[in-house]
Amino acid sequence: MRRSTTTALGLGAVLTVLALTGCAGHTEPADTTASASAHRGGSTAAASVPLSSAQLDQRLLNIGDLGEGYTRKPEAPRRNDDVTVIGCPALEKLGGDTATGSGLDFARKAKVSFTYSGTSSSEISEELYSDSPAKLSTGISTVFDAMLSCPSYQVASGSTAVDIGTAKSSAPSLGDEQWSQLLTFSAGGQRSVVKQTAIRDGSVLVLVSGSPGLVDTHLDKALAKARTAR
Repeated sequence: MRRSTTTALGLGAVLTVLALTGCAGHTEPADTTASASAHRGGSTAAASVPLSSAQLDQRLLNIGDLGEGYTRKPEAPRRNDDVTVIGCPALEKLGGDTATGSGLDFARKAKVSFTYSGTSSSEISEELYSDSPAKLSTGISTVFDAMLSCPSYQVASGSTAVDIGTAKSSAPSLGDEQWSQLLTFSAGGQRSVVKQTAIRDGSVLVLVSGSPGLVDTHLDKALAKARTAR
């Protein structure tokens, strides 16, 4: 078995599934599909000066922004197990420390995750990155293209393996560029679906992941707060 690093886009969800055997997303019937693709264009270009990680941290969503029923999750400890991608050459070719959970290859970043205990237990996470618009665009496009190039593949960590399916999803016309996909995780006889939508607005990239309904509900808030004082 060849060891390789895998993208951080979805890795948090992968590791959650590995740890919890399939509870990170929203349970769906077996034939869930999605369509549409990244849309370029959108709003007037925002400031192109990158923000610091401290500034990004101040612009993350908090419980007050989300409303009742949300609990902030503590940051997950780093896993020492090797993470191996099986059956997706494009992902195997991606370098970096993404397999250790250190994130996309942008120096300025911030992240937060929440659990929602409404009608069912669901999760949502937000990641903010800042760099030059060109680097953000190229970096996130490379990751999405690699993941979507393989409709199905497998990620193994330690003795546990997760089957993953990918499909493009519609992205709202927000910011300067948009990307969205659905990831389907199957492990231990359970199945979950995680939606990931990324919006680039000038020098800031907003990535929201989690239960599809929660992502759709809070994406606008995440982008609006990321634009604070711009």
